[in-house]
Amino acid sequence: MSLAFVALLAACQTAPVETPVADSPIEVPQAETVAAATDPIPGQQWLYGSAEASVVMRQTWASIAGYVEAKAASAPTQGVVLTPDSSPRAPSFLACEGKALAAVFDADETLIWNLGSMGYFASEGIAFAPAIWDNWEKTGAGKAVAIPGALAGLDRIRAAGVTVIVNTNRSAENAVGTEDTLRAAGIGDFSHESTLFLRGDAPDGSGKDGRRAMISENYCVIALVGDQLGDVADPFNDKALSVAERRAMTEAPAVASLWGNGWFVLPNPVYGPSIRGGFDDVFPPATQWAPTPPADVAPIN
Repeated sequence: MSLAFVALLAACQTAPVETPVADSPIEVPQAETVAAATDPIPGQQWLYGSAEASVVMRQTWASIAGYVEAKAASAPTQGVVLTPDSSPRAPSFLACEGKALAAVFDADETLIWNLGSMGYFASEGIAFAPAIWDNWEKTGAGKAVAIPGALAGLDRIRAAGVTVIVNTNRSAENAVGTEDTLRAAGIGDFSHESTLFLRGDAPDGSGKDGRRAMISENYCVIALVGDQLGDVADPFNDKALSVAERRAMTEAPAVASLWGNGWFVLPNPVYGPSIRGGFDDVFPPATQWAPTPPADVAPIN
């Protein structure tokens, strides 16, 4: 079994709404060991190494900053965090009520790329190991890098008078290590339970709605940014949703206009709940095709 296949399966499990999937690969019950890679898996090659990924990230960060600047200047009356009694299919949003403005970001693969840990897993033939990830959270400062475009985007957001808050599924027990990692990557100085919220700060485990509610007690959140839909709202991680149903929820008329307009998702082909689906999910039967007559041509590998 290839490293790519095992790594994606190990790091990308979906979960029920009550226990949504993490935004970093920290919920695998045990270590998975496979043959060490001679090259990074394709998703890592694209995300962490390609010029195309760098361009996409810089484009996206410029769009985020431009949106936040315009929104901050418009004196918004409501934010983009769903109220506890609503959902993406029938949304309502928390009011601003004169609160200071904030933009809330995931950390892993949103603000920083975890090059140190991902490179170690690949080089050692480990798809994932919770104890190693825990150690990475504690000691990885200086080995994670800011995502292309993030630093310039954050400068613009802060200059617009908007507070930058991080809401990540790194452990609350490792708050100091995460603060150190963000600082070393140039993202800024953050304080646990003030501008940094972590798994364990609210009773819903890896779900982020509880922490978003905590943040919204003091701030009007005008932007939510992550690499997983759970960085926007927990219902997107309902395990009962099929691949098609989950995508359809993002296209619901009531929220479709929010993507790029308050809700932002950066690409992550390496891990997370987006890495799922059988053949018919990815290639619907109505689209499946074969040459006629069948072509007798050797495949190109």
